[in-house]
Amino acid sequence: MRNTLVRMLVALMCALAACADVMPVQDFDLQRMAGKWYLIGFATNAPWFVNQKANMKLGTAIVVATDGGDMDLTYAHIKDDGTCWRTTHLAKKTDTPGRFTFHSQVWNNDNDMRVVDVAYDEFALVHTIKTKEGASEVLNKLYTRSPEVSVALQQRFTDFSIETGILPENVAILPSAAECPVA
Repeated sequence: MRNTLVRMLVALMCALAACADVMPVQDFDLQRMAGKWYLIGFATNAPWFVNQKANMKLGTAIVVATDGGDMDLTYAHIKDDGTCWRTTHLAKKTDTPGRFTFHSQVWNNDNDMRVVDVAYDEFALVHTIKTKEGASEVLNKLYTRSPEVSVALQQRFTDFSIETGILPENVAILPSAAECPVA
């Protein structure tokens, strides 16, 4: 137990140092990012994820570009009881294209989100630093336009996650699941 905790603390410190240098993709285009995505990859050293990753399944994200250049982001996934869990965040644009910030009412944390790699018709790699009560965690997500993901893209996501300080065992490609109906 102690060894695991020490490894997680070391990984978190490395992640925070590495994340300071993680920049959004050049020439980010929010209009092209808009639409439906499948949340297929998830990676973080956060204790809640370590305890829950075996139960997590693929979900969806809908990205809408607002008139002001902000990102309206709605997540949905089917829970084990068949009901849908949904949450929406209004991610405010920053002076850096591809970088957004928002406060999550659900989790009561501040989020610094960066779209670090994207092929708008195929995938997006999103890196977020979540801060709550002075403690920060790194969360990487892999979004795809279809529920299938190539081995090469899985490896790209895994490599990026490890480079940002996430332990290899905390990188997950989520299994398929039914989708929530459109709200």
